[in-house]
Amino acid sequence: MTRPVVLVGFVAAALGSSIKDFQPDGSVIFVEEPDVIRKRNARETVAGSALVRELIEWEFHLPGKADEFYHVHHDLDPAAVVPLTEYATPFAARLAERYGLPGAGFGAAQILRDKAVLRLVSRAAGIANPASARVESPEQVREFMARNPGKTVLKPANRQASVGTQVLTDPAEAEQAWANCVVQDEGIFVPDRAMELKMLAESFVEGDEYSVEMLLRDGEPLFANVTGKRLFPGPRPIELAHIVPADIPDELTASLTEETRRLTGAAGFRTGIVHCEWIVSDGVPYLVECAGRFAGDGIIELIQRAYPVELNRAYFSVMKDEPVVDVLPRKAEGGAAVRFLSIEPGLIADVRGVEKASQSEGVFMCDVGVSAGDRFGGLRSSWDRVGDLMVTADSPAEASRLAEEAVALIEIDVRPDREERENAAP
Repeated sequence: MTRPVVLVGFVAAALGSSIKDFQPDGSVIFVEEPDVIRKRNARETVAGSALVRELIEWEFHLPGKADEFYHVHHDLDPAAVVPLTEYATPFAARLAERYGLPGAGFGAAQILRDKAVLRLVSRAAGIANPASARVESPEQVREFMARNPGKTVLKPANRQASVGTQVLTDPAEAEQAWANCVVQDEGIFVPDRAMELKMLAESFVEGDEYSVEMLLRDGEPLFANVTGKRLFPGPRPIELAHIVPADIPDELTASLTEETRRLTGAAGFRTGIVHCEWIVSDGVPYLVECAGRFAGDGIIELIQRAYPVELNRAYFSVMKDEPVVDVLPRKAEGGAAVRFLSIEPGLIADVRGVEKASQSEGVFMCDVGVSAGDRFGGLRSSWDRVGDLMVTADSPAEASRLAEEAVALIEIDVRPDREERENAAP
């Protein structure tokens, strides 16, 4: 029987991705929290997939659970352990260690999962970071703002998808911002039990935003891409668009790539992929955060099309300690972009133009997740975006232009709703 690949964190899109092109039927085992399996109807989803051998319920967010899993499933003999979600990374790294497989390393995974710890480690390694401090109350936020004039970012140290993140311009906003930020409901994507609250206050860095997606084996980079980012306006730093590759000078690409290599070295990251976010201010890359897993938001799909490269296949090869068959490109041949949609809070009256947008030049995916009669409570995290659209083109600039033209064809009529207006966070 084929040695299975253990995927930690249930991502339904993985069943329809290129994984099925190189993993045989019955070779994938998902590990997910019982509450998440129930809330996301994961058992029903995997039942129709020949790829999946088993779905194991396991409270992997909790300490010691990887070692417990190893002893309970000592004879599993996996070929690889791969984290698919942010919260899965420490468990997957420790489980890989126990089975003697390649991985990030448990220590590195823990550093990347806690933004406050990552600040300490990366700053000590000489990597530029904004001023930052742990905070436990609105009063401590105001004290931080007094010490660090200018805008302040208040955010969780241990969450994902921009959940609970807000930009403050005045100390008077601290009380309400704290109330907004500590309510961090991720619904179906997390267990029902409460997660520990860790909050950071950081100086806002003004500049252009980028991410670096880097594949490493034994600490050495095998492939790297720089993604350009645009944000929705307002106090919530939520991504509006990603452009692959970033349309920037080669010197800046090299700088961002080198800083990411330095960061992974500082954290002791060994084998896997990272998604590292930066803000460049006055030519200096400042670290935002770094995740030890595949990038979300469709970035990997954009990379695979823009270069082109079979990054999924290469990643699984590395995690299985196998040779990477294909030569991994250093530069993209074209461009790709994803553009997200949001709307004002209220009651949705009508949605038009989706089919027309999906047939626009370069568009290979268009999805709007709301329809007439739905209520929208406002844009508070990445989970709240109401749709997305992906395009490919001959260049990053052309991909970005085509994405904007296609998005402009989608019309969503929203009627103000008093209940939603009162509940929406500022």
